[in-house]
Amino acid sequence: MSLHLHAHPLASFCHKVLIALYEHGTPFENHLLDLADPGAKADFLALWPVGKMPLLRDEARARTVPETSIIVEYLERHYPGPRPLLPADPERALDVRLWDRFFDLYVHAPMQKIVLDRLRGEHERDPRGVAEARATLATAYAMIERQAQHEWICGDEFGLADCAATPALFYAGVVEPFPAGHPRLHAYFERLLARPSVRRVLAEARPYFDMFPYREAMPARFLREDAPA
Repeated sequence: MSLHLHAHPLASFCHKVLIALYEHGTPFENHLLDLADPGAKADFLALWPVGKMPLLRDEARARTVPETSIIVEYLERHYPGPRPLLPADPERALDVRLWDRFFDLYVHAPMQKIVLDRLRGEHERDPRGVAEARATLATAYAMIERQAQHEWICGDEFGLADCAATPALFYAGVVEPFPAGHPRLHAYFERLLARPSVRRVLAEARPYFDMFPYREAMPARFLREDAPA
């Protein structure tokens, strides 16, 4: 097996790459990464000293590829699937890359700020930072509501930006539920959940949901073994 993905089923950024791999049907070996294990952590840091997951290792090309957007583009270039996740047209590709970054920076990052703050000790918490993160999510939700005028975020084809949107919105919607007045956002999220690649990723993550710091706020439909997504 040439491709090796170092990831964890609960980790939101790992979902983004897994969705892309499953969309393409790309063969790969999935290495469950436990950073709480000193030996596993040391081995991982030897590959990527920054220590952020996921990480792709391509043995056939002797290449280690970090960062989710770069991993997906690397797969597009060297292991393309039946349908591209990035348009061939440069202008349309810019739009997809913009919304990929949008979901990472303005949905994913503030969501993680809120989640990680709960893991801190009482004296280490940052209520102001959490309030700012929630305000960023509110702004992002409103922008997605305006953008979501087609089946997928950048038009009629599922792509890189939708891979980024899925885990960002999945976890963000738990810690800061979508406003009732954003019907397009709600509908877009439901379309994401119905995607077979997304259903597979969430099914693999479900056994680990008890580890999620906001587990008590997670909708019951995501916790059932027969959950639709």
